[in-house]
Amino acid sequence: MNDAILSSLVYIERDGKYLMLHRTKKENDINAGKWIGVGGKFERGESPEECAIREAGEETGLTLHSPVFRGIVTFLCDRCPPEYMHLFTCTDFSGTLRDCDEGELAWVEKSRVPCLPLWEGDRIFLSLLAHDAPFFSLKLVYLGDTLTRATLDGRELPL
Repeated sequence: MNDAILSSLVYIERDGKYLMLHRTKKENDINAGKWIGVGGKFERGESPEECAIREAGEETGLTLHSPVFRGIVTFLCDRCPPEYMHLFTCTDFSGTLRDCDEGELAWVEKSRVPCLPLWEGDRIFLSLLAHDAPFFSLKLVYLGDTLTRATLDGRELPL
């Protein structure tokens, strides 16, 4: 697991909206053109929560007070190392939103999020979040941008 990436991703919520990041500014970005939550890779010694709080602050200027750990997403893709993403939501935050150097931030109605250009697997975990699913483990396997396999808590999902 030496080449695996550990990351945290946060969906900050306010007034029925998620704060979404449209990835448009970073070079050689596997997420280029997609809309995602905010987050990034662990720094040495960080817990998933510490990473989520730090990354949200760096990317948005907001301070998360009580992120809720919702699940673990295992990403396998032919174009990058395996990634174990720790998924959070957060409604308790403070601060002033600022520009992000990775793309444009926008508050998007939760009902409109699935209409955005997303990774197909993100639609699965966003649906789980929308239905307030208990803590979950989701595995997503991609060939390029195409989702080829998904398993939820060890059970194969139809694609």
